[in-house]
Amino acid sequence: MVYINEEKKTEHGSLEDMGDIEKVKDEALQIIGTLEVLPKLVVFDLDYTLWPFYCECRSKREMPSLYPHVNGILYALKDKGIHIAIASRSPTSDIANAFLNKLSIKSMFVAQEIFSSWTHKTEHFQRIHTRTGISFNSMLFFDDENRNIQAVSKMGVTSILVGNGVNLGAFREGLTRFSQNWNASQKNKQKWVTKYSKKEADTSNHDT
Repeated sequence: MVYINEEKKTEHGSLEDMGDIEKVKDEALQIIGTLEVLPKLVVFDLDYTLWPFYCECRSKREMPSLYPHVNGILYALKDKGIHIAIASRSPTSDIANAFLNKLSIKSMFVAQEIFSSWTHKTEHFQRIHTRTGISFNSMLFFDDENRNIQAVSKMGVTSILVGNGVNLGAFREGLTRFSQNWNASQKNKQKWVTKYSKKEADTSNHDT
């Protein structure tokens, strides 16, 4: 068992070395720069989203590593003033927090909701909304479990399912989808306002 953990650690460590943080950050900034509408908050799951393992299968004594593109993406978001948060259903929040500290990224997140739950993260997002005051339709979410994506999407959060952790491809997809959802909601809002205004005008004309 120890041998397998060490092997995994070495494997992901080499992946991390390959991921040039500055290069990824520059590419992430280019992606951000192509879109007019951006989320106010990007929320990340932890296990198999930011890092390639389950916390409960690891020890606090280990040195964790992130997926290769994660650091660059986080730094790009911070550079652009876009808030980031964590929503994790991990039953071992102590290990998760220890790993975030070891990776020196804990202070980057404006909200960290890490607790076991059967709500598929709707409770996590209610808490994040309360803590930040940011509306659900101004949030973008990345997770590796479809049930969480489905539940959180119903709250109005643009939610992206990742298959191999957060990378530049998923990041581009998420920001593009967020922009499309936002523009669609604004059009619907405008339609409603126009329809309501017309109805008000017709009622007023009828009264006179």
